[in-house]
Amino acid sequence: MFKNYIRIAWRNLVKRKVFTTINILGLAIGFGSSILIYLFLTFHLSFDNFHENSDRIYRAVTESHQDEIGYNASVPPAFAKVFREDYQYAEKVAKVVSWDEVTLKVENRQQGQPYKEDVAFVEPDFFGIMTFPLVEAAGNRSLEEPHTAYITQKMAEKLFGSPDALGKTLLYDNSEAIEIIGVLKDLPKTSLIGQGLFISFKTLENSDEFVAEETWGGISSHLQCFVLLYPNQNIADIENALLELPKKHRPDSKNKHIYKLQPLSDIHFNPQYGGANPTLMWVFAIIGLFLVLIACINFINISTAQAFYRSKEIGVRKVLGSFRHHLFWQFLSETFVISLFAIGLGILLAVLFLPSFNHLFELELSMTNLWNVRFFAFLTAVLLFVSFLSGSYPGILMSRIVPVLALKGKLSHNDTGGTTTRKVLVVAQFAISITLIAATLIISRQIDYAVNTDLGFDRESIVMVDIPTEVEPVQLLSLKDQLSRISGVEHISNCLDSPGAAHSNWGTNIKFHNRPEDEEFSIQAKLADKDYLETFDIPLVAGRNFFEHDSITEVLVNEKLGEKLGLASSEELLGKRIEVNGGRTKATIVGVMANFHDSDFTQDISPIFVAYHPYWFSQIALKLRTQNTRSTLDQINEKWSNTFEGYVFEPHFLDERVAEQYEAEQSYLSLSKVFSALAILIGCLGLYGLILFFVGQRTKEIGIRKVLGSNVANILTLFSMDFFKLILIAGVLATPIAWYLMEQWLRGYTYRTQIHWWIFALAIISIMAITLITISYQTLKVALASPVKSLRTE
Repeated sequence: MFKNYIRIAWRNLVKRKVFTTINILGLAIGFGSSILIYLFLTFHLSFDNFHENSDRIYRAVTESHQDEIGYNASVPPAFAKVFREDYQYAEKVAKVVSWDEVTLKVENRQQGQPYKEDVAFVEPDFFGIMTFPLVEAAGNRSLEEPHTAYITQKMAEKLFGSPDALGKTLLYDNSEAIEIIGVLKDLPKTSLIGQGLFISFKTLENSDEFVAEETWGGISSHLQCFVLLYPNQNIADIENALLELPKKHRPDSKNKHIYKLQPLSDIHFNPQYGGANPTLMWVFAIIGLFLVLIACINFINISTAQAFYRSKEIGVRKVLGSFRHHLFWQFLSETFVISLFAIGLGILLAVLFLPSFNHLFELELSMTNLWNVRFFAFLTAVLLFVSFLSGSYPGILMSRIVPVLALKGKLSHNDTGGTTTRKVLVVAQFAISITLIAATLIISRQIDYAVNTDLGFDRESIVMVDIPTEVEPVQLLSLKDQLSRISGVEHISNCLDSPGAAHSNWGTNIKFHNRPEDEEFSIQAKLADKDYLETFDIPLVAGRNFFEHDSITEVLVNEKLGEKLGLASSEELLGKRIEVNGGRTKATIVGVMANFHDSDFTQDISPIFVAYHPYWFSQIALKLRTQNTRSTLDQINEKWSNTFEGYVFEPHFLDERVAEQYEAEQSYLSLSKVFSALAILIGCLGLYGLILFFVGQRTKEIGIRKVLGSNVANILTLFSMDFFKLILIAGVLATPIAWYLMEQWLRGYTYRTQIHWWIFALAIISIMAITLITISYQTLKVALASPVKSLRTE
């Protein structure tokens, strides 16, 4: 019986090639998009689940309670030792310090090219917590020894030209020799830890105060602490026990710390601690579902529209003894055959567009990851879902046709499916497309607003150049003097980082003037020389610039500090004393800067002070003249390389850095554009199929209208208005939904664009224009035909 269903289904599909092709293409695009989204979601959902004891691995994090709650994915350096020795909750505890783009060079290699790579300094127990298998190791040696390291095969291949790196040596920061004592398997792409070189923690701990064992006062975002708990631990009980630590070790601090344990599985999807937004994963899943639903709506509309022409076939079948369930399964079989072809074509489309998808999100997804039981279960579920959803309604409608009316040709179109159902489905289709277009426009406006709005400082033609660590101030001043003589350099400043670099912000407590206690908020330090304001064109609203001294005695602050302190004007800040860094730094406010954005637009502007501290400078900022930029950079490179021989010169344009802050949003915008276009494309395929049906149904009517004096424009308007009415209804339904969804998204931004009415009007007009283009070809083809030919059509 089933074999017979399939055979008849195949004959019917071949007989109506155009409609079959439209249905297959629509479903294939939906399937292909769903497969790509499935790949994307499974990639993100599989982060760090490869560790053997992933359910017992936690990261220690800090909540800072001041005027607002801050979240830091780190703890004070002393936390690890105390948690290891004073509590009996964990099998292993390990600290990890991550540094980005440090200089590495292979020792003894002639004309060795230095590299800039991300590295991690780890305590030995780190590899007892995380499952990163060793390929080979040097005897009984371990990372307990300073100046030793493990390296991944991929990194070894890059640095040494071969994965056989055991016993080889490289130079860290052109100063410290690091011996490779172990080679690791390459880390999975779904690993929280992304470095390829793991240096023993003891190599670092004696040279950095922020990772010293006894330090409780500061938290560095570079340091993280991981623990492997004993089985069956109660996390709430552990966190309650940790509440005593701040009282014991930081009793006088106004910044109240609360230490918590974050599950390894939560790290990738917790935006509070720098992870991805899990809401976006749901959005992508819903978009994939929408695309499949639009394709199903196309199928239902076209199938029910064709039911009128198959009514005699159904009447004959019923007369010959077919029951309703036989007819139902017959039409469901046709749907299954179409879906089967569509899913094969969808896989092919996914394979073809996967490289572009990877490029868009900077991923390395592969179709080879799909050939597993989970994917085939997903594919089977989608196939059955689409087949049943698309085929059941047309099957039910057709099986209810009265055979006597069908054989006598007295059936109306309402008897075979009803125009109301088709209109409702088309409205739903239009509503989804309008929502996606409106969302794309709003996301685009927000990103444009964030990237192009005045940030309070100049970012055009400014180049940031990293400088090596532990550079003597005299050496840096000498380089600055040499660079300032280059004709293409307009201004130059030595600094910790640019004004908007949130990743290098240094937050500290502040005590203002004669107030008895520290304030309830932190202040951010921007360490720089006196040319900082001129280089970044930051205006002073009161007072003067500071003078450079051997120690910090004068500082600049921004207007935001006065607002947080409740002062009436910026002038009230001048001449006042502040204490920062736990009271170790005391200085006088000599100038007040205009506010500038020190982070992206999701964060409010922070209170800021700028002070001269040459031992903390890590970058040179150069304002270039726009003429001969390439020649100017070459001259800068020459003088920089002469000063810092053996280091890598890598200039970064500041405007590009600002744009990179919104790289994730740019990717989401691109994805929104792609899927909006796909939704519209699938919808257009369905509209094309419907217009083929309607034009064929009303050919004689068009001929009569032309004989009675109607022109082409009248006929085109006749067909268009029916769809335009449906688009307007869809717009009325989609507008509040799109507005609500995007209002929720924009709440993540402190500084945001406005949602205007014209955005939704533009989305509706766009759908109208696309619809008009879609239906014009077939409509015009019939409208331009001879009325004699139209009147002969039966």
